[in-house]
Amino acid sequence: MSIPQDSSSQPDRELDDAVLTTLFSETRVGLHVLDTELRLVRYNSAARNIRAFPLEEFLGRRFTDVLRTYDVAQADAIEAMVTEVLETGRPRRDVLVTVRSRRDPFAQVVASVSWFRLTGEGRRPLGVAGTIMDVTDRYRAHARLALLDRAAARIGSTLDLFRTAQELADVTVPELADTVTVDLLDLVLRGEAPEPGPLIENLPMRRAGRRVHESAESSEVYPVGDANAVSAGTPYRWSMADLRPRLIGRLDADAEWLSQDPVRARVLLGAGVHSMMVVPLLARGVVLGLVCFYRGQCPDAYEDDDLALAVQLAARTAVCLDNARLYGRERSAGQLLQLSLRPREVPVHTAVETAHSYVPSGAGGDWFDVIPLSGARVALVAGDTPGRGIRAAAAMGELRAAIGALASLDLPPDELLDRLHELVTRLGSREPWHDGPDSRTVGTTCLYLVYDPRTLQCNMARAGHPPPVIALPDGTVQLADIPQGPPLGHGLPAYQSVERELPEGSTLVLYNTALYLHSSAQHDGQRLDGIRTALASDNRSLQEACDAVLDGLAPERPEDDVVLLFARTRVLDTDHLVSWTLRPAPEVVAEARKLAAGQLAAWGLDDLEYTTSLVVSELVTNALRYSDGPIGLRLIRDRALICEVSDTSSTSPQLRHAADTDEGGRGLYLTAQMTQRWGTRPDRRGKTIWAEQELP
Repeated sequence: MSIPQDSSSQPDRELDDAVLTTLFSETRVGLHVLDTELRLVRYNSAARNIRAFPLEEFLGRRFTDVLRTYDVAQADAIEAMVTEVLETGRPRRDVLVTVRSRRDPFAQVVASVSWFRLTGEGRRPLGVAGTIMDVTDRYRAHARLALLDRAAARIGSTLDLFRTAQELADVTVPELADTVTVDLLDLVLRGEAPEPGPLIENLPMRRAGRRVHESAESSEVYPVGDANAVSAGTPYRWSMADLRPRLIGRLDADAEWLSQDPVRARVLLGAGVHSMMVVPLLARGVVLGLVCFYRGQCPDAYEDDDLALAVQLAARTAVCLDNARLYGRERSAGQLLQLSLRPREVPVHTAVETAHSYVPSGAGGDWFDVIPLSGARVALVAGDTPGRGIRAAAAMGELRAAIGALASLDLPPDELLDRLHELVTRLGSREPWHDGPDSRTVGTTCLYLVYDPRTLQCNMARAGHPPPVIALPDGTVQLADIPQGPPLGHGLPAYQSVERELPEGSTLVLYNTALYLHSSAQHDGQRLDGIRTALASDNRSLQEACDAVLDGLAPERPEDDVVLLFARTRVLDTDHLVSWTLRPAPEVVAEARKLAAGQLAAWGLDDLEYTTSLVVSELVTNALRYSDGPIGLRLIRDRALICEVSDTSSTSPQLRHAADTDEGGRGLYLTAQMTQRWGTRPDRRGKTIWAEQELP
């Protein structure tokens, strides 16, 4: 306080007395005066009346006695701070101190304290004055906001129901409760939910989260994971029936509702619980469960502000729980859809021996396929659709169907990816402004290989997918050098096929992006060494080698599904393949029938002689009609008997339905009627028409 230099007059002294009188009787700021021995010698009326803390008995006693009587945890630190103010004259302002009343209800008060040195003539220290303000309400409001901030950061960090429930319990103990329990309906844990609105029927529940402060009594009547039910006539049941929270400020041991649930009553009373809150977990109008807050060690009873805070925490948690429930339901449905769309069995094929391994982590869109093609050839496919859940699984199914349809056209790998890119781009452009149902396939990666066991040639192309690994019989293991095209639906299609001859017994290793990214983080050489080691063992089957590579390269907890496909190449020998080159003359039709009949007899397939002779006649006659170059005839004994006729014409034949009066046009029609499948595929020079018959 600033005063004039000359203040010895009577009016000035009266003004000083009035100021002191007001400070000690009228102001709402508490005032304590300590002498140089830190004994309490003065206090004003505001200090005396702060939350009924009596100070009369402490006059003349050391200030430390006051601090310890009212359970001030920082008593020694505060005494040292006041001593420092007395000695140095440097004031200390706005120090927060917590004190507890000795009178029922033993309330805890937070006060803001400032200390100043009192000096006399010649700046001689006379003592210390302390101002005290009750900031309990403000402090608690800040504490509630801080708790809400921590809850927002910690609750819902994962899409796991039990983890989310436990996060609510962890974040609220001990700030809001000594014990917190979270119980969820069994329906919710299974991904389902009751009808919106109050829960009338008594559905089974399960403990999903629990936290007990170290100072509180613990009783594991319902540990996490155990089932429990709430009894009728209790606050738990009432809250689920009317969707209103319950506040029990003082728990009476004789409360009637305790007799309705003797198990919980025994636990509550045994732990010394004196105040509790029961809050329903409600999200989007659906009851998910209950969260209960209990106080036993903390003497403060719950108030309306505490209940409002508990309701906010429960509402935030309920939304996270419902999101986890919906995610779990979609994930389960996606996994079922994904498994139903995956090939149940990889077809046994003459061209390759296959083995595969699969590590699921969720409903992703990763897949592989082994597709039989004409001429005993085989297509190997690996792909990865973006996203997760039902949409990714459905997109995977759509693309597998599209690739299967395009593969039946016997397109080269680069042309097949071109057409697939065009299809994905067209579907994705329908709703370009958001991720609509038709744009879910945009960004898919795909690797497509065609292996021909007759020529040992492997034709490969890729759209943003990792290249395959090729393990040769001599132990050489290397990445296939294939130009990388853009993912399907991104940019302009620029796919290039690479053809490579593979010795018999070579192994092709196809994998998805998840395995590639993880193993690349280690080292490319380490990945290749692992494959080389797995294939080098003579005692291992191809499936055992595939499993060993997956165990060595896959992450322990993959974020995406991991897919691995091994394909060991074979070659068609003379017991399965014969071919002839015929001159373009009409008389070769009879010669072709004779050659085919002789080979069928050698293979013991005389039952197919009549049909095969008719097919050979029709196809060779068709080649003579539209081509003037040499004609190739080939018979393949594979999973079916395949008859192939090649010519130099690039014109694809069309199946016609000739009328009864027509003199021609029945060749391909008869072929289609007498065989299982037929088709045509382009060659480098001309085309090949093929037809398959089931073996006896």
